[in-house]
Amino acid sequence: MSAPILEIKPHKGINNLVFGTGTLEAEGVFGRPEETEELDSGSDSSSLVWHFWEKGFTLFFDMQQGNMFTCVEIDHPDCLLWGQKIFDLTEAELKLFIAKQGFHEIDIEDHEWGERRISYDDALIDFYFEKGKMISINYGINLGDDKILILAN
Repeated sequence: MSAPILEIKPHKGINNLVFGTGTLEAEGVFGRPEETEELDSGSDSSSLVWHFWEKGFTLFFDMQQGNMFTCVEIDHPDCLLWGQKIFDLTEAELKLFIAKQGFHEIDIEDHEWGERRISYDDALIDFYFEKGKMISINYGINLGDDKILILAN
């Protein structure tokens, strides 16, 4: 049995798992994670992290919000965004594709270790490229009070 195709749903969730739900719902959709860890940012935020290495994604749950599902990181090359196999796109193709979906608040940053981050603040999604190839996608929800839980790759 092959793994289900991962469908990115900005502002909503991933596949049938909706942002704002909890770990029980996540387990019902994806099963038990291969690995879990807790991340403490040192401020008012800490996350429970569920790694699904073989399936190519990681789920983040805000522990201060009762383990609320708030963020996803994906590196699976076959995932879909609005029906498009997204990892096949170049940076230029990605920008055009995202603009056609109505998102225009773009921010680009080149990291000293070689990654390029292309972020769309209005979609709450980050795309990471290395040597011109997409390597991962992070997206999440805004919890209010300017607290956005998109975690750095």
